[in-house]
Order: sequence, then C-alpha cells, then structure tokens
Amino acid sequence: MAILWNKWTLEGHEHPLCRISNGDGLECDACDGSYRDGFFCDECKITVHRKCAFVFNTKETLLEHPFHLGHDLKLLTTGATGNTDPKCHICGKNTKRLFFHCSKCNLSLDIDCMVDAMSSQANLKMPWHHHPMLLVNFNDCFKCDFCGFTSAGNGYFCPLCRLAVHESCVYVFDSPMITHNCHAKHSLKLLTQGAPDYTDLKCHLCGVNTGNLLYHCDICKFNLDPDCAIRRPPPVYLSNLKIHEHTLALIPRLVSFVCDACGEKGDRAPYVCFQCNFMIHGYCADLPRVIHINRHVHRVSYTYPLGPGEWKCGVCWEGIDWSCGAYSCSTCSNNYAVHSRCATRPDVWEGEELDGVPEVVEDIEPFKRNDDNTITHFAHEEHNLSFEKDGIALEESVFCDACARPIGSNTFYSCSDCSFILHETCANLPKKKRHFLSAKPLTLTYGGESLRTNECYACFQRFGGGFKYRDKYGEVVDLLCISITEPFVHGSHPHPLLYINVEHDEELTKTCQGCRIRTEEMVLGCTKCRFFLDFRCATLPLTVRLYRYDDHPLTLCYGEKASGEKARGKFETWFYTCKDCGITLHVFCVVGDFKCARSGDAFDNEHKLLSNSGPSRPTCRNCHCHCPGPFTLRETAPFFLVKEKALFCSYFCVLRT
Repeated sequence: MAILWNKWTLEGHEHPLCRISNGDGLECDACDGSYRDGFFCDECKITVHRKCAFVFNTKETLLEHPFHLGHDLKLLTTGATGNTDPKCHICGKNTKRLFFHCSKCNLSLDIDCMVDAMSSQANLKMPWHHHPMLLVNFNDCFKCDFCGFTSAGNGYFCPLCRLAVHESCVYVFDSPMITHNCHAKHSLKLLTQGAPDYTDLKCHLCGVNTGNLLYHCDICKFNLDPDCAIRRPPPVYLSNLKIHEHTLALIPRLVSFVCDACGEKGDRAPYVCFQCNFMIHGYCADLPRVIHINRHVHRVSYTYPLGPGEWKCGVCWEGIDWSCGAYSCSTCSNNYAVHSRCATRPDVWEGEELDGVPEVVEDIEPFKRNDDNTITHFAHEEHNLSFEKDGIALEESVFCDACARPIGSNTFYSCSDCSFILHETCANLPKKKRHFLSAKPLTLTYGGESLRTNECYACFQRFGGGFKYRDKYGEVVDLLCISITEPFVHGSHPHPLLYINVEHDEELTKTCQGCRIRTEEMVLGCTKCRFFLDFRCATLPLTVRLYRYDDHPLTLCYGEKASGEKARGKFETWFYTCKDCGITLHVFCVVGDFKCARSGDAFDNEHKLLSNSGPSRPTCRNCHCHCPGPFTLRETAPFFLVKEKALFCSYFCVLRT
C-alpha cells in the first residue's frame, strides 16, 4: 500500500484524513465494495473509499430522504452506539461505521440507500453512460475519472457507479462512437470502465495510461485516450521540421523501434520518413535546432547523424550512439556532444530556440585593467586594486572579501586606501556564469544581505556577505557550491559523481552518505553504486585547524570507526579527527552553522558573529552548553534591553529564544 500524505476533510468528521493509493481491496467503513484508493484517519482508524467520500462530501448529499421528510440526516462516523438503531430502516441491513442518522426519529440509513435517493434526482443522461448523472458541488478537491486531474468545484456524479467527472469533461464526449483519422478502418467505441484486459492499457499513440475513459476498437485491440482522440489529436503528417527535411507519416500502432532523433527505444506510434528510413518519437519532432545549455559555454546545434567517434554525453556522461541525432558544439575542438533528451531537459535548457538569433558576446569580465599592476573591480569601483605577486604570506586574520577565507600565501589584489582585499582567483570570477544549478546564466553579485537572509539554495547553509551568484529569481549560490564541476571527484567514493536534480528523477528522495539525512533536493551522486552527497557535505573542508587543538589539523574522515579515549560521542556519520592526538569531533561541531563567514559579520540587526577561537569557549545563554563551532552570536541591542554580552552557540539557538 502506498500512502500519499495530502490532507483531506470529511464532512461531519473532526480529523483530517490522509489519501491512500494503490491499496488493493481496501475495506471501506461505509460500503461493501472494493476499490483501490481512498482516505484514512489515523486518529480514528477510519477508512473510506474515494468513491464513497464523494457521496459524503458533496453539498447536494440529501439532508432529507424521500421516505423521511421533515428532519435532517447527519453523517455519523462512530458506528451505532447506545440507543442508535444499527439497522438501515430501508433495506434492513446492518449499517457500517459510517452511515446517516436522524437523532429525533432514531432512523438510520446506509450509504447504498442514500445513493439510491440521490440517483432518483439525477437527470443528466449522456449517450456514453448507462445511468443518469447528478450535478453536484464538491466541498473539497476531487479527482476526475475522465481526465485524471484533481480540482474543486462543480462536477457530475453517478451515485450508482460512483463516477465523478468534471463539468468541463462531461460534454466533450457527446458520442459513444467516433471515427478517427489515426484508425480510419474501424469506428472507435467510448468505454467508461477502463480498457479491456486483453489489450494494452495505455494509449496506442502517446503511451499514457487511459484510466477509466478511452475510445477502443475491439477488432484491432486499439486504444486512444481522450487527449489523442478529441482534445489534441496528433497530426497524421509532419512537415517543415527543424530536425528533418522531408515530411514524416504517423504509424498508429504498437511497434518497437529506436528513435533516430534521440537514440532511445520506442514501443508505439513512430513518425517515419520512408524516403530516408528515418523514424522518431512523436515528441522528438519538436526538437529545436540551436540552443544554449547550462553545461557548456557555447551554443550547441542538433546534428543528424552525429558521426563516427567515441562520444560521451556532457550531461549524463553515458555513451552516445553516433548513428543517431544529438546536440554538438562546432566551436570546440574536443568533440563536445549531448544526448537530445538530456540537452532539452527543463533543468538543462532554458527553453529558447536560437536558430537565426545572432549571438551576442556578453561582457563577463569582472574588472577593467588599468595597467600591468592595477585594476578597477566592479565590487570596489571607488578605489583601484593593486596586484601582489611576490609570495607575501599574510597573517591568518587577513581574509578575502569575496570568499571569507584567509589570504595566506596566495597571490591577491588589495586596496591601499582601505582594507578591501581579494584572492587573485576570486578577483577573476566571471560576472556571468553557466552552471548546472540553473538553466539560465547566474550573475555574480557582492554584499547586500545579512547572514540570516544569505542562504545558498544548493546546500541550504547561511553564508557571509561576500561574492555570490544569483539566478533570475533572486536565489543565491555561495562560491563553494558554484565551484563544483561535473564530473565531481570526491575522496569518499572511488567513482566520479554527477549532479542529480531529484525533481527530475524517478526516486523522489536520496540519502546523503555524509550526514545520513534524506533529501528531496539536489544531490551529487553515483547512481550505479547508490552513493549520494548533498552539497553541504560535498563542500566540507578536508582539513580544519581549531585553536583548542592547535598542534595538528583535524582531518575529515568518511565513516571510519572513531576510536581513542578522546572520541566525542557516537559517530555514525562523517567526523573530524586528529590521528596523532586521537581527538574526534562531529562535523558540525567543528564547522558550525555558517559558511564563508568572518568574525564581525552581521547576522541580523540584533546579532553579529563573534570568533569562538579561544581555548575556553563561552557558555550558551540558551542551551547552556559550551559553544561548539568557530563562531558564537553576540547580541548588539542596547544593554538596557538585553544582557550586553549574551552569547548563542548557533543560529538554531537564536531561533529557540
């Protein structure tokens, strides 16, 4: 049984119900029927079929019965108790847990007898259904048995069959028989109880499950769903395509083939060019000719055939069949190509066809060079920056204003008029960047937000107010996450890792091997080994030096068993350790809640970061522990409102106050 935890309310019941799907033979507390889906109350242990729930949750459910006029009937969900008559007063059968009741007359009605009364008021007769239907207003969202979509509002309901149909769907099918240009030799009959068992249960053209409503030819065992039959029938012929010069004809039948446009297998309804022996999926006919994807700096163009060679896809890194079509770059000399389906994924392609659109070279340079030694950077335009290339080793307290890491002995640019300083590599970061984290280019920005609002949408960590890349929606990515490239090599796994957007993956959750936390967001992974890392763990520093243990740096360990007298707690996840001293610490006790941050950075209007590097760490005001991590938070509000030196060990401690 699969349970979908979307909440639903039942008239007369105080608790929300959870949706259940794919539950064979659900036993309903209202009727004797057997259906596959319904709703369940975890508090009261009530189960009700979705079909029966329609009866209870329509505003047109009779408050009076033709055999019991004058008093309202109320839905009871507790079963017959006390003096309540347990038998239905019309059919004489014992009522189940859910039934209708009149407290004044002590009269009970089961759902079947209530349905009979509703059916007596049904007046809509359609040629495709053998029972009249009743126009109702559903109190809550319902799933249409025709189109399969869920919505609220008016619909038609057959009380006898428990059939629920959108008002807009019911008049689409005004005839029980149609002729269709994709199956001209026989008429198609409208079925409302699903496809027969002897045929393929999917539409023979698009491959979508037909559900309860379909058009069918029992001679050819041919099925069409409502979209292909009436709403959006596929054309029999396709011409003026961007991927082929000749007209293609539809073959409306089940047939196995390999698509020449994308290289993937198909099992039905290909479009064929008999002149060229060219065969494709119907959805591949709309492939664009020239596009820009987030994995490559140049435009890529559709090419058929790709041509002989050892080709690997630049998105999934699997091999490409060179006899089929793919997208390739004519600018690069390293034979860059991408599968047609990979290139046109919504998380890879921004959706714009660029055929015939002149290419504009964007200015992505972050600074203007004044001479061999000075530049004017966009993040510090008020002063020039000078280049230091003599291998000067700066103190560890001197941090780069872009990445918030120590300058150390790296080459850098500095301002002689103020303390602004940048690593050379940070100063050269482009103003525009294509990256797998966004279908559209990302823009480099500087400063602005506080730590509380600066949250990276890849790793979900707060970071300092240095450089960041921003997408068109205003979401930001920190410099560590944007530095990850594909394939990503990490010491925790022997195989390269690829970016996986869980939204576009069949499995909706992945478990990070570093922290053992399940996520529905983006991860880096090896699908063959079922190994996944979230971006927070993928960007952890390999070595860390803490002032309390200054003799040796701590090293990140990937799940080895922690040992030694000084091991701090149980380590089922990654941890930091000093193999010389035996010191072992949890990862986030070492790195803390913040990323790319410096002492003195503002958390918000009331708190700022305070370095936690001393040998004796302060006690947290909120949780009363000795503060772990590299920073504490000091309140900056006036002393007469709060204690002037109140300290918090983490962002989460601030939230709890």
